Amino acid sequence: MNLAVLGATGSIGASTLDVAAAHRDRYRVFALSAHGSADALLELCRLHRPRFAVLSGLAEERRIRERFGELKTELLFGHGALEAVVTHPDCDAVMAAIVGGAGLRSTLAAAGAGKRVLLANKEALVMAGPLVVRAARESGAELLPVDSEHNAVFQCFSDRDSVNKIILTASGGPFRATPLDQLDAVTPDEACAHPNWVMGRKISVDSATMMNKGLEVIEARWLFDLPAERIEVLIHPQSIVHSLVEYIDGSLIAQLSNPDMRVPIAHALAHPGRIASGARPLDLASLRSLSFERPDHQRFPCLKLAYAALRAGGAAPAVLNAANEVAVEAFLAGRIRFTAIAPVIEDTLSGIAAAPADSLGEVLEADALARRKAGERIAMRQAA
Repeated sequence: MNLAVLGATGSIGASTLDVAAAHRDRYRVFALSAHGSADALLELCRLHRPRFAVLSGLAEERRIRERFGELKTELLFGHGALEAVVTHPDCDAVMAAIVGGAGLRSTLAAAGAGKRVLLANKEALVMAGPLVVRAARESGAELLPVDSEHNAVFQCFSDRDSVNKIILTASGGPFRATPLDQLDAVTPDEACAHPNWVMGRKISVDSATMMNKGLEVIEARWLFDLPAERIEVLIHPQSIVHSLVEYIDGSLIAQLSNPDMRVPIAHALAHPGRIASGARPLDLASLRSLSFERPDHQRFPCLKLAYAALRAGGAAPAVLNAANEVAVEAFLAGRIRFTAIAPVIEDTLSGIAAAPADSLGEVLEADALARRKAGERIAMRQAA
């Protein structure tokens, strides 16, 4: 299987390449991409020798191209190159691991080209779920979830007519028990110190606000064709039970493993078979307890906003995602406080009229408008 890894220099990319390298008889790295980290991408290319490498955030530069030339890897530049490699006839599977809305076009292109899409970029379904699902259906593409929660549901999901609801678990992040009056003073480094997972800074902040779980609720709606009322979120601090499916007969089926992204990645790569992931097996006898609790919407208002956007439909989820990306970026840059993230998103949602999202153009238009409006609200807060 020829595999393209988009977002190869991130944590999901690293885990994917680790699994693929352990099974070189089954998987060949066909293409690797990074936004602008030329040095990191070059090192990965030296190790995995892909046919193509893409620097999607850079314009063509001769000096960089010459460095890659020694490897006989063809280097491409710009976002259009991502679509070129994922639709290439020799590409069989695509790990869609670009963070945020930047991954939408390439994910949609891979789905439209009938590829096996290993979906780690949840924002593609958040922003344009109907478009991605329709493209996959028409082309015969496989959409295989890589988020640990959705992959867990996928493993437990059978006989859709007998499913009562799905339950997505969340760790609760680093501030699950922090007094509410202390959240205003938390720093970006504190927000990025996830208790269980090693992730990028943006996703770590999303976990701290539980927006990450809100986006996963919207993603689950399109992956499993269930309404918001049948998608529940529970906080599970141990991150051992990755999600559950409840059936109408009262059965509750769960998927458990140590918190290691190589587990869902290996499952998606090998489906419907299985391969060794390299993850440490779970020792049930060593577990002291597994606990669950309902999320507090006062502590995690972003989760409530995500449900509201899902119910509103149309372009609202795209607006939600864009406003969140802008707000998180501002927080990480020290321009707003942690507790301002949710109000910026809420103000942006309420300030943009309902609009359809029936085409890629409409989705991107809503995304651009939301980013502009969110930026204006952040500037107003700074000036106050």
